[in-house]
Amino acid sequence: MMKNFLLIIVIGLLFSCKKEHSPEVPPTDLNVKVAFDLANSGYTFPVANITVRIKSLISGRFRTLTTNDKGLGTFDDLPAGRYDVDVSYTISAADYTAITGIITSKPVIFNASEKNKLVNKNNTAQLILNLKAGAVGTWLIKQVYYAGSDRTLGALYRDQFIEIYNNTDQVMYADSLYITEIWGRQSTANTTYNLQANGQYDWSKSLNMVTANGDPNNDFIYAKTLCMIPGNGTTHPVKPGESIVLAQTALNHKSPFTGTDGQTISVRNPELTVDLSTADFEAYYGSFLAKPLDSDIDNPLVTNVEVLSYIGTDMILDNNGRTGIAIFKVDRTQNVKNWPMYNEPSKTTPSSTARKYYQIPSKYVIDAMEIQPNIASSRLPKKLGADLDAGFAFVPQGAYTSQSVIRKTDRTENGRVILKDTNNSTEDFDFLDIALARAFK
Repeated sequence: MMKNFLLIIVIGLLFSCKKEHSPEVPPTDLNVKVAFDLANSGYTFPVANITVRIKSLISGRFRTLTTNDKGLGTFDDLPAGRYDVDVSYTISAADYTAITGIITSKPVIFNASEKNKLVNKNNTAQLILNLKAGAVGTWLIKQVYYAGSDRTLGALYRDQFIEIYNNTDQVMYADSLYITEIWGRQSTANTTYNLQANGQYDWSKSLNMVTANGDPNNDFIYAKTLCMIPGNGTTHPVKPGESIVLAQTALNHKSPFTGTDGQTISVRNPELTVDLSTADFEAYYGSFLAKPLDSDIDNPLVTNVEVLSYIGTDMILDNNGRTGIAIFKVDRTQNVKNWPMYNEPSKTTPSSTARKYYQIPSKYVIDAMEIQPNIASSRLPKKLGADLDAGFAFVPQGAYTSQSVIRKTDRTENGRVILKDTNNSTEDFDFLDIALARAFK
């Protein structure tokens, strides 16, 4: 009996010591303020009854609050950790016109976000969310198949594609539509670059950067790759509710084909990859590379895009998801080939042969979406501001899984699918387990 009593005392002391040295982290309140980014506009929008959503990056749980008439709100008793905070607010066309005097026939969507926000007892400053209006796209990025398929059973990365959709009720022409993969910081481990407070590149510190035309960090995006759909203006009509598909290699990747070296290229499991033989456009790099990939076959039945800038040996999207896609058009006053290009903002002077990236004015962007890794701890500071994309998309299983991100269907009108477009990819995109061009979700 005495032995049992002593055992209970020892166990009690062990637990009490453990508790003393591992105190629970107290919950924290997060105060938020929602405001409209309307500097020098001369008008204001009401900030009451705006819904703010917060998501724990640990548990995945969501909470929401509604702002008061000053745009204020508080998330009470949040467990310490990292969170994504998002706001998406729609103002009706009638209200927008009444307040601004700017006539519009469509609702205007404002977005703001703070990604990977650290919340703890030492970080209790008010979080200010500045809502920015984004253009509602006529052309939309509908699907991005960046993950690729299994490295031994599938097609690796050579079956990647980008799908772009006509979300209007009018025939539009894809001629002179530019498609770019967005560049920015690819690793948080590299400390050799000048960075903004949010951890992203500080492009204003790039060598010979010109700032007279706008803020390098907020008024522009930077292109890893840049290509253009050719045509005379009416060469490539796209009907309402239809897509164009840009393939890395426009072949049926389910079937064997002969590479440029004469060897057969095939996959062990055709179900893991896609048939891109009916793609509308192809990104063919072989004509300007000293040693193109053996798998980079030029399909003569598919139109090649004009490649203005590239990295690597093909249009290989980052399989891990450290990327983004934007589409834009310009008027005849602009010659995109003559737009400035800049080095990454390294702390040391880059060499004369260091890679440069086209600087693209955000005002020309029709649609943009950001992609991030599926693992929260691997995510990077956002490349796009809330005016272009307040969120990001990802495939849940990650690289080489055959999954693609695909825009959600909003509604159907007279048989035409209208896709969701709030300028927040977290809200607008879902995923397919197996990528399929021209599919809907």
